[in-house]
Amino acid sequence: MDIRVKICGLKEPAHVVAAAEAGAAYVGFVFFEKSPRNVGLAQARDLAVEAPVGVAKVALTVNADDAFLDKLVETVPLDMLQLHGSESPERVAEVRARFGLPVMKAIGIADAEDVAKIDTYGAVADQLLVDAKPPKNADLPGGNGLSFDWRLVNRKYWPRPWMLAGGLTADNVAEAVKMTGARQLDLSSGVESAPGVKDVGMIRTFMKAVQNAL
Repeated sequence: MDIRVKICGLKEPAHVVAAAEAGAAYVGFVFFEKSPRNVGLAQARDLAVEAPVGVAKVALTVNADDAFLDKLVETVPLDMLQLHGSESPERVAEVRARFGLPVMKAIGIADAEDVAKIDTYGAVADQLLVDAKPPKNADLPGGNGLSFDWRLVNRKYWPRPWMLAGGLTADNVAEAVKMTGARQLDLSSGVESAPGVKDVGMIRTFMKAVQNAL
């Protein structure tokens, strides 16, 4: 596929396999206790083992400290760390240097002021995830099924590879790709039958919609 897709928030081995078989380039595991997609270290290790060779395994963390990240990288075979909290550019650089893994930084977008942060984080992260900014007082920093005004990132070019996230579904992915020019996509709730419950049929439908969007 010319468009690389990350299916995030996976909790079942069968869903990891289904995502890979459908053509996903990345599979994501969430380490955030408030999330319905949260997994433990042992569970994530078992999930990561199910990922076929060539599929990148990504750990989503939120303002995690070094003690937790130490345990994470020691326990789970990972290819990338995703920082989805309020981590500063300095913290992103620190994590990248300490753990020796590529780092993806998520940036919540609501207006043009938020877009300006992308260049700042692009100087320290290996990849960027451009997501919808969560509502005030939201429990989750992402995975809320909300999109943002895609015109804010219409055909933008930044110093690092980036993923478009936020409210993507099989019904709107073609429009999202057309409006933004994104070549990487990230989704979680868009392939769920209920919060935290992935649906194999929805995964396959989404991946077919991505192919049709090319």
